[in-house]
Amino acid sequence: MSSLFFSSSRRLVGRSVPVLAWALLAFAYGAVGAAPSRPNIVLIMADDMGYECVSSNGGSTYRTPRIDSLAKSGIRFLNGHSQPICTPSRVQIMTGFYNNRNYIRFGFLDPEVTTFGHILKAAGYKTCIAGKWQLQGGLEGPRHFGFDEYCLWQLTRRPSRYANPGLEVNGKLMDYKNGEYGPDLVSDYLCGFIERNKDVPFFAYYPMILPHWPFEPTPDSPDYDKTFPGAKGIGKMKYFKDMVSYTDKLVGKVVDKLEALGLREKTLVIFTGDNGTYVKIVSNLNGEKYPGGKGSTRDNGTHVPLVASWPGTAAAGQVSDALVDFSDILPTLAEVGGAKLPSKLTYEGLSLAPLLEGKPFKGRDSIYCWYHRNGIRGKESQHTRDREFKLYATGRYFNVAEDLLEKKPLETAALTGTGRSAYNSLKTALARELEATREATAALKKRGFGGAEKKQGKNKTNKAKNAEKKQAQKKEKKEKKEKSRD
Repeated sequence: MSSLFFSSSRRLVGRSVPVLAWALLAFAYGAVGAAPSRPNIVLIMADDMGYECVSSNGGSTYRTPRIDSLAKSGIRFLNGHSQPICTPSRVQIMTGFYNNRNYIRFGFLDPEVTTFGHILKAAGYKTCIAGKWQLQGGLEGPRHFGFDEYCLWQLTRRPSRYANPGLEVNGKLMDYKNGEYGPDLVSDYLCGFIERNKDVPFFAYYPMILPHWPFEPTPDSPDYDKTFPGAKGIGKMKYFKDMVSYTDKLVGKVVDKLEALGLREKTLVIFTGDNGTYVKIVSNLNGEKYPGGKGSTRDNGTHVPLVASWPGTAAAGQVSDALVDFSDILPTLAEVGGAKLPSKLTYEGLSLAPLLEGKPFKGRDSIYCWYHRNGIRGKESQHTRDREFKLYATGRYFNVAEDLLEKKPLETAALTGTGRSAYNSLKTALARELEATREATAALKKRGFGGAEKKQGKNKTNKAKNAEKKQAQKKEKKEKKEKSRD
């Protein structure tokens, strides 16, 4: 098995370098002022849009010409996997760690973690997040996690996200009442950030609001209603198709901005989705019906579109069968951005930079998933998988290439050939992860996390308040220190 998996004897990972130390880390990295060949980075993540929603993947229910064009200009991945639902995917993609290491609960990001925002900011990048947050932390939360600027929905509240939305922009609550469309406002902000920073390296993280429920008309729908959110057709699944089309349109809008500024060949653009499609939506993939699987560890819950485009560096028209998950994104961004990973953290993810740059790339033998929506330790689902087979910690074993919905578990005692060798490899990898889970769970429980649901709910409020209080104290201390120097 790959050396990416570490044994129980290694140091527990997933906690952060203290945030106040990032200025020193930036100096230590030696990346600030590095060669201008480092690309700008735009990471786009659609909300509830599975693999089958992209037409270049073989989907025929939706039209996604701009995403298809992005794929044609770079690499389209056949085996990209997320977590089964929103917050777990956000935590994993931002921190580069599997959820067994640092996931606490839904709608919350541990204030002690290190994110790709921290790492790229320390390396000299201007950083921005625009879109959906859902991770608490208060109005200072995005800055605390390494972002210079933000324009977000669901930071401290949950108003309308589509027509006449409520957003939070760099510490200010903004409410729109004149028919504005939330995804348009957010993408406008992101494009503005790109233009303001066109002469310096930038990292734009775009966790999209679309096409998540509620299913409503978009400004391109014939019956779009500007007067009030949801006045027409709220919740009707027929609008999902319109919302996927608008998602595609906004991806094109960002690419067009890069083109207009002459930045396209200087920018790595990655597009993916945060989990599978809503469960009541059935699409067509490669001529067959494909049910949405959001919230499930089955392939239709984790198999997501994944495209990487970097014209002039990544050859166009590539299709890769590399096994990739969200723990690979942070190491990839760090390597292409010339940023060293913090020495105190041990990452399992594999950088895709060699693949992007046309260099030899071995890839991964397997990937792993730890999932419990509310972070309750001992109640989670865990599995390892390769391209064809999946092994759960419960012992269930499936050929997922032939059994998408996992209705026919394989009898492990009767295995032969490929099925047997894959089982042995996945079992070894899973054993290592189970041990790592035990260590991480013990560490989290010492901090008051991962216990019974009632206790977890209590910690949810207390930890959020403590995190915000801690951030405020750090800010006050910093301001006093600066005044004393004046």
